[in-house]
Amino acid sequence: MKPFIKWAGGKRWLIENQQFELPEFRGRYIEPFLGGGAVFFHVAPNSAVLSDANASLISVYRAVRADWRRVEAELKKMQRLHCRDYYYAERSRIRRTTHTQAAQFLYLNRTCWNGLYRENLSGKFNVPIGTKTQVIMPDDNFEASSKALQNAELIACDFEDTLSIATAGDLVFLDPPYTTAHNTNGFVKYNQKIFSWEDQIRLRDCVEAASRRGAKIIMTNANHKTIRDLYASLGSPNIISRFSVISGSSASRGQTTEALYVF
Repeated sequence: MKPFIKWAGGKRWLIENQQFELPEFRGRYIEPFLGGGAVFFHVAPNSAVLSDANASLISVYRAVRADWRRVEAELKKMQRLHCRDYYYAERSRIRRTTHTQAAQFLYLNRTCWNGLYRENLSGKFNVPIGTKTQVIMPDDNFEASSKALQNAELIACDFEDTLSIATAGDLVFLDPPYTTAHNTNGFVKYNQKIFSWEDQIRLRDCVEAASRRGAKIIMTNANHKTIRDLYASLGSPNIISRFSVISGSSASRGQTTEALYVF
């Protein structure tokens, strides 16, 4: 099942990579950096705890789970109205109901520049319009996504709160924002505001603690010496090659690598 949210650094490519394999587990599937949820939808677990620091993102998942039909109907209205003027009017509009807020988030996500989520200092979404005009996708299946989310606890919180509950039998998938200048990733400066080096150290400590409690952990991170050194006492990563499309400049796009850890 494909995710219905496009998220910078999303892991659709990872689940198709032969080097990526999820171990069997008997407990909960836990994902503290939910984003687009590609791995969650691929696994479709019987029990899950999904969280993200972005409260607006979590609200979209809750809305689709609760009433996907109303979200989809509103999104179809936006498809009919989509144009440059409508985009900027919608970007500044304050929606009041749960399903219209979710549809607005998805509309902006699908038509903004490169699927980027960014807020200004006032907390307002400020990404310019992109080149894509399709709001409703041929492979959208909000009903199936809603069913998959019925077995999930959705929480807007810091990753440390979520990782603190991971224990023996649980499988944790971690995909933190990459904050080091590795390869030609043009997304670095934006990520540094979201996830600092101090956060990376805090994450390492949480991973070590969860591993000691018996949780199985899979993590993707930047393939950079600082990250490899940070996790050296816990293990070495597999290096996976992929095509990067994050940079705003086509000249900066191309093959890059990421580190895949299994703890």
